[in-house]
Amino acid sequence: MATMADVARSAGVSVATVSHVLNGTRPVLPHTRQAVLDAVEELGYTTNTLARSLVTARTRSIGLAVSAISNPYFTEILQGVEAAALEAGYSLLIADPHDDPEHERKVVRLLHERRVDGLIVAPSAEPRGLLAYLGRHDVPAVFLDRLVDGPGTDGGPRFDQVCADNAEPMSRLVTHLAGLGHRRIGLVAGRPGLSTTSERISGYRSGLAFAGLAYDGRLLVHGASESAGAEQATEALLSLGVPPTALVTGNNAMTIGVLRALRAHGLSVPDDIALCCFDDFAWADLFSPRLTAIAQPGRDIGARAVHVLLERLAEPDRPARTVRLPCAFVHRTSCGCPSPSEEGTPS
Repeated sequence: MATMADVARSAGVSVATVSHVLNGTRPVLPHTRQAVLDAVEELGYTTNTLARSLVTARTRSIGLAVSAISNPYFTEILQGVEAAALEAGYSLLIADPHDDPEHERKVVRLLHERRVDGLIVAPSAEPRGLLAYLGRHDVPAVFLDRLVDGPGTDGGPRFDQVCADNAEPMSRLVTHLAGLGHRRIGLVAGRPGLSTTSERISGYRSGLAFAGLAYDGRLLVHGASESAGAEQATEALLSLGVPPTALVTGNNAMTIGVLRALRAHGLSVPDDIALCCFDDFAWADLFSPRLTAIAQPGRDIGARAVHVLLERLAEPDRPARTVRLPCAFVHRTSCGCPSPSEEGTPS
């Protein structure tokens, strides 16, 4: 079995340099790093992870707790996390909290007991137990997609957080519909208690205000961030004495439910009712009409969360921060516009 010394001889470098390349403990020149990796591949060298973890108290593993992994948006996030973790030499342990606070605490505890170096978590709508556990055990953690209230002692966030911009892109959808002449614009919002839901509602209301439209609480319904809930919520909007002429959905799963409800009522998009969506997805361009949407940078969010976590592990005492990434407005035809450019422009 090849040893680290064998790798060093083959690459023409010191054992210390091999260690730095494999463990990421110090920057190494690109050509030197490649020579080491080529030698590792040629000799079939594998590191003794268990022995290393006993010495360093690190396992070079990251725990990821994300609900609805089947959702295309979270699948993109997972791909970003996995790629960035692998690039940094970390393995990934994945668990689904099912958006349930009790299950969330359980899976986070189990990941922590597997001695992961840190956690990346998309918190539930009731994260008090999660926060208590992470704080009590001093677990390095980054919150993903959804922010958590409760500032630290310095007034900033208690934990590092990475998410997309939510309010301004939602406002842009509303003002776009208002610009097309719509005066009754409904919102199918997500699960109450999630920061993504509250921020998108805020964007919806600011978009109405910017367009000079009064807010009507009857036009805002909650679809529980899922297809079935959105279908029921849309039924409520369509049953109003004066139903909306345009709809905005709070995520991609709810878009499917909204479309089901509209079809059940025999309504055509955009001829009978215009539709814009928060969350783009791979087949949005295959619908007829093609869906005008806000595209979130899922892979970039996942990758950035890994980088922020690694920075936290390297500097445990630095102040926590919140990183927001911009979305893109993808202009198609479900809003009622005639064949616009499909290019996404930063929002």
